[in-house]
Amino acid sequence: MKYIFVTGGVISSLGKGVTAASIGHLLEARGLRIAMQKLDPYINIDPGTMSPYQHGEVYVTDDGAETDLDLGHYERFTDVKLSRLSNVTTGKIYHSVITKERKGEYLGQTVQVIPHVTDEIKSNIKLIADEDQVDVVIIEVGGTVGDMESMPFLEAIRQFRKDVGRNNVIYIHLTLVPFIKVSGEVKTKPTQHSVNKLREIGIIPEILICRTERALSEEIKEKISLFCDVEKKAVINAYDASSVYEVPLVFKRQGVDNLIINLLGLTDKISLSAEDDPWAEMVNRLKSPKHSLTIAVVGKYIKLPDAYKSIIEALNHGGISNGTKVHIRWVDSESLKSPEDAEKHLSDLGGILVPGGFGYRGIEGKLEAVRYARENKVPFFGICLGLQCAVIEFANNVLGLKDANSVEIDPETPYPVIHLMEEQQDIENMGGTMRLGSYLAILRKNTVTFKAYGSELISERHRHRYEINPAYCEKFEKAGLIMAGTSPDGRLMEIVEIKDHPWFIATQFHPEFKSKPTSVHPLFRDFVLFSLKHQGRI
Repeated sequence: MKYIFVTGGVISSLGKGVTAASIGHLLEARGLRIAMQKLDPYINIDPGTMSPYQHGEVYVTDDGAETDLDLGHYERFTDVKLSRLSNVTTGKIYHSVITKERKGEYLGQTVQVIPHVTDEIKSNIKLIADEDQVDVVIIEVGGTVGDMESMPFLEAIRQFRKDVGRNNVIYIHLTLVPFIKVSGEVKTKPTQHSVNKLREIGIIPEILICRTERALSEEIKEKISLFCDVEKKAVINAYDASSVYEVPLVFKRQGVDNLIINLLGLTDKISLSAEDDPWAEMVNRLKSPKHSLTIAVVGKYIKLPDAYKSIIEALNHGGISNGTKVHIRWVDSESLKSPEDAEKHLSDLGGILVPGGFGYRGIEGKLEAVRYARENKVPFFGICLGLQCAVIEFANNVLGLKDANSVEIDPETPYPVIHLMEEQQDIENMGGTMRLGSYLAILRKNTVTFKAYGSELISERHRHRYEINPAYCEKFEKAGLIMAGTSPDGRLMEIVEIKDHPWFIATQFHPEFKSKPTSVHPLFRDFVLFSLKHQGRI
C-alpha cells in the first residue's frame, strides 16, 4: 500500500482539495486503484451543524456521512466511492480517544496527544486503506502548516512514514508564489518559509505545487528547488486556470503522474498509456460552448457561493452536456418580497433553481420564485427545501389552502402540507440525525422525471427531516401536482412535477451530489436543455 499526503502552506483556500482530486484522477487514468481521505482540524464531529457561512456546503456520501465539500471534488474528478471513513475530524478523533479512556482501554495510562491522539489518527488512515484494498491512498490534511489545530495531524503523518516504510509514503506540499504587481516580481519567500516550517516538524516534501497567477520562469523554479531542497522537475506550476477541470491536464503536462509513480515505485502496476482523452475532450467542450444561458439560483446563503458548490458544478455539467456556458445569477431570496420583485429579478432568465436550506429566513422569497416559475412556464428545479417550497406555494395558490405551510416554518399552520417525518419525532440531537445518505425511489412511468432517468428504480442522496404530508397527496394530484417518485414502500414522496408545465421538477433528495463533468446527472442535463428551449436558444 502506498500513501500520498497533501498539505498546504501560507494561506488557506489555495486548492488542496482540487489538487488531491486531480492527482487521484491522473493515477486512475494510469490504471491504479485509489482511495481518498480528508483530515479536518476542527473540533466539530462533522460539519452537519455548522452554518453554511462558516463552512460552505455539507457534502453527503452514500452511507450518510456529512462531510467537507472537498469530498465533492474527489467524487467529481475520480471514480472513488467515499464513505464516513473518508472524512476524519479532530472532533471524531478526540471523541474516540475519550470513549476508549472511559471504557478503560488504555489500561491506566495517562492519555496524551502523543501517542494516543496521533495513534488514533493513524488508525483512521489505515482503516480506509484496509477497507478499499487499493494501490494508493491520497490523504489531504486540512488547514495550513503552522496552525495550532493542525499539529496533531501533521505529527501523525510524520510518524506514518516511519510506520509503513519510507518508500511507501510521499509528501506533496501546496504553497503560494505571489506576484507583486507594483514591482512586477514573483516572490518565493512565502514558499521558502512554508517549506521550512514543514521541515521543522520533520516532514520533507518531495513535490511542491506552486499556486501562482502566471507561469513560473525556469529561473524561479531553480530558486525554489535550491532553497526548498526539491528537485526542479518536482516544482510544479499550478497557475490560475479558467476551470478547476483543467487542473489535471495542467499537472499531466508537467509530468506529475510520472513523478509520483516513480517516487512510489509503482511502474510495474501502471497501464502503458497515459492518455486521458475523455477528460481532455470534456475540457474542450467546456471551453468552447455553442450557447450561453443564465439561470437564477434563489437562495439565502448567496454571499458565500461555496454553500452551493455541488449545485454550481452540476449546472456546469449540464452546460457541458448541452454545449452551453451556464451563467448563474445569484438572487437573495430575502430580496423577493412581492410579485413585482420576482418580475424584476427573474423575467429574463432561462430557468430558476431553488436549492436546499433550513429555517424560516428567506422562505417568502423562495415561494415568490416558485410562483413566478409556475405561472410563467419558466423551467423550474427545486431541491430539498426547494421541493417543500414548491408544495407550499401550490397548496396556497392553486388549492386555495391559505396559510398552508411546513411545520418547520409555522408549527401552528392549519394545513401542514410539509410535516416532520415519523422517525424524526423523538430525536433531540441535531448532528448526524437527519435522513442521510442514499435511498431508493420508484419513478412513475409517463412522467417527465421518468423520461429523464430512463429507469424506474433510482438511488439518490438525502439530507432532510421534513417530508410531504401524504394526507394532502390526493388533492395535489387532482389539481395537477404529480407525485412522480416515491420511496419503494410508497410512504415518502421523493419527486413532484407539475402537469402541463414545460419542465417543473422538484426533488426531496440532492441530485447534485451524484453529477460529474463526464457523467452529468440527468435532471441537470434536462434542466439546462429545457432552459435553452425556453429562451429560444435551440
